[in-house]
Amino acid sequence: MSFEQHFKTLQDGRTDINISYDLMDVIFLTLAALLSGAEGWQDIQRFGDSKLDWLRQYRPFKQGIPRRHTIARTIGALSPEHLLECFVSWVNEVRACKGHGHIAIDGKTLKGSRGKDRHSALHLLSAMAIDSGLVICQQRSAGKKNEIQTVQELLDVLDIRDACVTLDAMHCQKATVQKLRERSADYVIQIKANQKQFLHEIEAYFHKVERDSPEILQAHRFEELDKGHGRLEQRVYDSLAISDWLTQATDWSGLQRIIRVRRRVEFEHKVRDEVSYYLTSLTEETENIAQKIRRHWHIENSQHWVLDVVFKEDDSRIRVGDAPQNMALFRRFALNLARSSSIRDSIKGKLKQASWNDQVRAQLLFG
Repeated sequence: MSFEQHFKTLQDGRTDINISYDLMDVIFLTLAALLSGAEGWQDIQRFGDSKLDWLRQYRPFKQGIPRRHTIARTIGALSPEHLLECFVSWVNEVRACKGHGHIAIDGKTLKGSRGKDRHSALHLLSAMAIDSGLVICQQRSAGKKNEIQTVQELLDVLDIRDACVTLDAMHCQKATVQKLRERSADYVIQIKANQKQFLHEIEAYFHKVERDSPEILQAHRFEELDKGHGRLEQRVYDSLAISDWLTQATDWSGLQRIIRVRRRVEFEHKVRDEVSYYLTSLTEETENIAQKIRRHWHIENSQHWVLDVVFKEDDSRIRVGDAPQNMALFRRFALNLARSSSIRDSIKGKLKQASWNDQVRAQLLFG
């Protein structure tokens, strides 16, 4: 099985002299159980007890199924850094076949991992390949306020060569943009008040062009309209090339164009208008850039929502040591396996099928 080849170099963090249960057995058990709807240590043990004959088709399990405390201790003892290396190795093999494309990076707090201190909840930065829907990396952050540094560290781990990386306004930082360009990646990043002077200059430049040369905006405009469930949303994207009029543009490595997005939402007889701005190193048509702006939020719907609703991540009460971070990575591994499967069903549907059908579970695990 391909994932075993990538995990065989993982170091066993247990220090007990008499280790009864093989590490790869426990890892295989955990992944198979998560793909079958297990949510915690006791679920994993119950799955193993009920599916031992099936599990022994692929791994020896000489000592049978470990108790839930043993499973917790084994997974918690793994080095998050080494586990991530194995995960990234497996993902990069898959990505080599699919190309790099569009990568979105966003943060997520695991609410259930919080202890008595409400600020102790685990906060993770995840990177997602939008075209394939695969989670390609995860990095622990010391809270949301530390995301900027964590993203820059994440960019050092990721293979982002020839990819386009999208980030929210928090990461509109010159150092982040510089690192992206050094790693041969393009970017589309929202700019807000954290870069106040440059934002005001961009707003003024759009106003100037709209007043003096509206035909330039018209030539690089893309509009789209979404209707459904009583909601009407209109989006107008305007793109301008960088000019000498933008005095601060030279501070931003590789910056080629600025984008203005005007949104109007009509719902239940109410109208909401908003305007946002983006920086990009792309020189593509406005429509292509607009697609990346829109698809950035797929990481919320296709990853964060699925992890919470299908894998019950926010409900997990795993809190001790490195176990929350390691289990979060195993959930993302299971999500990738389910998403990359050719079985035609939703993620939730695939996990339901795997819970009662041994062949489906095997197909999810081994392809």
